[in-house]
Amino acid sequence: MSFAHASALVWAALAIPIVIFYILKIRLRRVPVSTTLFWQQIFEEKKPRSIWEILRHLLSLLVQLAILALLVLALGEPFFKWEVLEAKRLVLVLDNSASMNADDVLPSRLAKAKEEALRVIDGLRFRDEMAIIAAGTEPQVFCGLTGHQRTLRKAVDDIPATDGPSRVKQAVELARNLLVTHKNRRVIVLTDGGFDDADALAKADDVEVVPVGKRTGNVGITRFQTRRSLIDPVGYEILAEVTNASDDPVECRLEIDLNNEVVDVVPLKLAAGGTHHQVFEKTSTDGGRIVARLNRADALPADNQAWAILPRREVRPVTLVTKGNLFLEKVFEANAGVKLSVAKTAPKAAPPAGTLTVYHRDAPEKLPTGPVLVIQPSQASELWEVGETLQNPIVTQQDKDSPLMANVRLDNVLMPEAKKLKPKGSPKVLASAVSGDPLYLAYERPEGKVLVLTVDLDKGDLPLQTAFPIMVANALGWFAGTKGELREASATGSVAEWDVPPGNAASYTLHAPGGRATPLPAQSARATIGPLDRCGIWTIDHSAGQGGEAKPDFELACNLANRQESDLRPPKDWATHRGIEQAGFGGRPLWYILIIAAWALVATEWYLYQRRWIS
Repeated sequence: MSFAHASALVWAALAIPIVIFYILKIRLRRVPVSTTLFWQQIFEEKKPRSIWEILRHLLSLLVQLAILALLVLALGEPFFKWEVLEAKRLVLVLDNSASMNADDVLPSRLAKAKEEALRVIDGLRFRDEMAIIAAGTEPQVFCGLTGHQRTLRKAVDDIPATDGPSRVKQAVELARNLLVTHKNRRVIVLTDGGFDDADALAKADDVEVVPVGKRTGNVGITRFQTRRSLIDPVGYEILAEVTNASDDPVECRLEIDLNNEVVDVVPLKLAAGGTHHQVFEKTSTDGGRIVARLNRADALPADNQAWAILPRREVRPVTLVTKGNLFLEKVFEANAGVKLSVAKTAPKAAPPAGTLTVYHRDAPEKLPTGPVLVIQPSQASELWEVGETLQNPIVTQQDKDSPLMANVRLDNVLMPEAKKLKPKGSPKVLASAVSGDPLYLAYERPEGKVLVLTVDLDKGDLPLQTAFPIMVANALGWFAGTKGELREASATGSVAEWDVPPGNAASYTLHAPGGRATPLPAQSARATIGPLDRCGIWTIDHSAGQGGEAKPDFELACNLANRQESDLRPPKDWATHRGIEQAGFGGRPLWYILIIAAWALVATEWYLYQRRWIS
């Protein structure tokens, strides 16, 4: 036997005063009485036995010394060598991914797993140590290796519920790294098996898997995105996917609304294990939050609802400088995102910020700042020189990868008397004739983007083709930039980035669904958001200073979008729980048993004293 604190044994010196107090003769106090008749009678009936009296005092002394010895040994924290050699090093991996929020076992799979985790902690033996790792969204160590059970219990209680994907395999690798230098090591995993290769992990020699949950069917929204239409200026598209992760067919209803206004309602009939895909084409100039809901309640609410952010189509001011062209006026007037003004001569003042200036034929040599569209230029400018006329050019080369040419075909369009241009600089040629002459050019200049189309709209048939309004819509989108047109909904567990507005000294705060607020780093050009661990709308707002009101600056939709997390059925041939060894009372440290024995002796001495067996 060894002692962790051998210096505590000096408290054994207290035995000396205890023995002294028992050896010292107690001086009796003399008290006068009227008669000794009754005392004499008691003395005759029960005569003292000298040997028993000595044993009574000796027994009391021995009990007191035994109590002291037990307490002193407990202070020294004695232990055996085998306790150190056989001490275990355990890592408890608790899966807190989205599927663990299912309530097929009450109150939830996660709560059930925590109960099992506390049972494992209670079964630790003296000298055993354990660490706690959460395996949802991203592996996180909640408690390092320790044998303090209260600390371990608190770490288990602190593990939150998340809507993130399972990261059990990564958490097990982290656990193995924590135990790489230890013997008698083992990893205990509490999970429902909603990840790849769960069976293989359960068969590993150093892993003990504790299954949680039942085989439960579930229907969820596994994909939900929205974007603005590339053709229709007020249109947008919604992509929805619903998956039936159950063994039986299911009937339900998918409801979609924009800003609490119903957009569409679709009845669904899903076969066992079936999936429904659908693209909805809708129109609206307003942006906002699009929400999809399933009207079917099941064990996992997180995937019964999905969110998306639809950017608002801002009305763009357009100034058309022309001496008269009905086609140009009508193609811009037909666009609901355009506020058109027509002028016969170019305005002398600089155009307001954000205004698109369109020149038909008469373009100035010095183009104004901001976006500019030039159609059929008649004279040279700082960006090109005008050559002779191309009689009947045929488009043979077209940049199909450019967003300006999306859904556009010009190979069958008549373009008589198009102007031959000699571009300056290095523009991007979007369409060119068989002779190699450019017909459609794009310039990226610091003062603003420039598009040049050399076609004569009055003599060709381009205005009569469906390609013409598409080209104009593409041009408007290109000038506006893709920013804000597509705000992709993120999946839980992912990380997003947000460009902080330049020149703004405000402090920004990230708000998660449910109200959790996180300050973003100050003086940063780009803020990192995530990992996203909750489904819903994440927002960023700022305060202009002390007392300033919070204003929304950015919104991001986050959905579960994970078929594995939506599938609450455990893998086939899922490993059965082999059981975890419980130490019980025998796993208590020796000092704990010594203290219990000391208390037992105190109770025994009190009982013997009350019975007058010792004095």
